[in-house]
Amino acid sequence: MSHNNFSVDDFKQFIDVSRETEEKLNCYAALLIKWNKAINLVGRDTIPDLWQRHFLDSAQLVKYISNSTSRNKKVVVDFGSGAGFPSLILAILGVGEVHAMESDLKKSTFLREVSRETDAGLIVHNDRIEKIKPFPVDVFTARAFAPLYKILEFAHPFIEASRPEIDPEFLLLKGRKVDQELTEAEKKWTMKVSRYKSLSDPDATILNLKLL
Repeated sequence: MSHNNFSVDDFKQFIDVSRETEEKLNCYAALLIKWNKAINLVGRDTIPDLWQRHFLDSAQLVKYISNSTSRNKKVVVDFGSGAGFPSLILAILGVGEVHAMESDLKKSTFLREVSRETDAGLIVHNDRIEKIKPFPVDVFTARAFAPLYKILEFAHPFIEASRPEIDPEFLLLKGRKVDQELTEAEKKWTMKVSRYKSLSDPDATILNLKLL
């Protein structure tokens, strides 16, 4: 399903965005292409397929993040944000208070720059996850970051820090090894798992899970 002529207009057939949001996404795309020449944010061979491979892949999570909360905004934490997928996309699409956790200084600088240019309000933590002081979280996301069992380990202190009325969930973009990762994680964790087909890649899966 990888066609290099997948454009912003194709993206909009899947994800309904305002003209203002489209402009922000275009700004992000332009900055990504510019910065990618100097620092390795995404594989260069994926740049022609940016709108499907990276933007749609990230944006498809929005429909699984409900806006209903007893508090104000959903708090979303993205582990290993890298070039901002899905954290920057989710922040630009306005899903709530999005935190990007990225230990690499150059990538963190890029995330802050795009957030400033697009007024996305992304909160960037430039540190290793285990060094960040845990805070209450509604949704954890990750893409091309770590095996499932590792993501659950990283999330556990944040879940412990959450108030009882918060029941955090995970929305994870996973590839072909998803079954293997689930089997491995189930040795330690008890989970309620839902799986959805990816819009951007027939071999990928969106894992939606909660720890029991």
